[in-house]
Amino acid sequence: MIIPEEIQELRTMVRQFVDKEIIPYAGEYDRTGEMPTPLYDKCIEMGLNAAYMPEAFGGPELSKLAFAVLQEELARGDIGISTTMGATCLASLPVMLGGTKEQQALWWNIVAEKHYAAFCLTEPNAGSDAAAMRTTAHRDGDDYILNGTKCFISNGGLAGVYSVLATVDRSLGHKGLTAFIVERDRPGISIGKEEDKMGMRLSNTTEVLFDNVRIPASNRIGPEGGGFKVIMQTLDYSRPGVGAQGVGIAQRALEEAVKYAKQRVQFGKPIASFQGLQFMLADMAIEVETARQMAYHAADLIDHGATDFTYEACIAKTRGGDAAVKVALDAVQILGGYGYMREYPVEKLMRDAKIIQIYEGTNQIQRSVIAGKLLK
Repeated sequence: MIIPEEIQELRTMVRQFVDKEIIPYAGEYDRTGEMPTPLYDKCIEMGLNAAYMPEAFGGPELSKLAFAVLQEELARGDIGISTTMGATCLASLPVMLGGTKEQQALWWNIVAEKHYAAFCLTEPNAGSDAAAMRTTAHRDGDDYILNGTKCFISNGGLAGVYSVLATVDRSLGHKGLTAFIVERDRPGISIGKEEDKMGMRLSNTTEVLFDNVRIPASNRIGPEGGGFKVIMQTLDYSRPGVGAQGVGIAQRALEEAVKYAKQRVQFGKPIASFQGLQFMLADMAIEVETARQMAYHAADLIDHGATDFTYEACIAKTRGGDAAVKVALDAVQILGGYGYMREYPVEKLMRDAKIIQIYEGTNQIQRSVIAGKLLK
């Protein structure tokens, strides 16, 4: 795919930023577990936290293809930073897809002030099975009262506003699911456990607890029972960007493997001269490039007004996740014993890569959807 010049310029700008401001410091933050606030602040200064924000509210209003490129380049530096910035965009999608102009204004004004938003979907007993959701929204006059627990929420402890999926009637299954805008400062909202993760450690991942949280009915996104549709649309729109995150991790792993293979000498010559390793590097490059093209293609379909791109979006997400894991594992293998040590970045890339196969719909669920499209 030929990338427009303005998106290439965005790539160059973000890559230079990542090389200077993120890559030199990400490893230490990963080791200490300290919140990388200085890195977040620099990203916010560049507007990377709110890439979908309309120009009318001071945002860049990036296309989906430009967003995929942005996520790829940020993930090349660190998946936690990429997720922190991307989570605000993910949370914004329900409001953009199903919200009124007044709701969009409310949302973007909060994001402009508070910088972060979070998408509250997953629960302890409701991951892939959204119909099993137990967070409730009870109508009380002109308000709704929310009760429940959300878990594994990216930006959960940072967000100034949440997009929340709850059920108005558990007996209705997915037909009772309804989406809401919930401001962080409403009484009854608290932050639960912050997760200690294997990878993606530069992102904030927490429980978000709702205890009799009262919100106006005007904060409901779409009709009662319309939440499942808008959330499924949200995930379709977001998956090319997740696939692109996988591409970024794989690209960085490939770069590290090539650099090491050219420097490491065994049997009197660089290991890059051995055909077996050359074939490994070539296969890694094939993984990166095919995943990149699928992510870009799915994003480009959205930009060009496609009405049904679920199939392509699921493939993009799946391909990106699988490529990230395979290429990172191969990079560790090429570095050998050094690849297993924290002195080199590939062990971190290996830990970080796994999340791409898990969040925003596991790759097993993606394959089920892809198969369903084929067999329909």
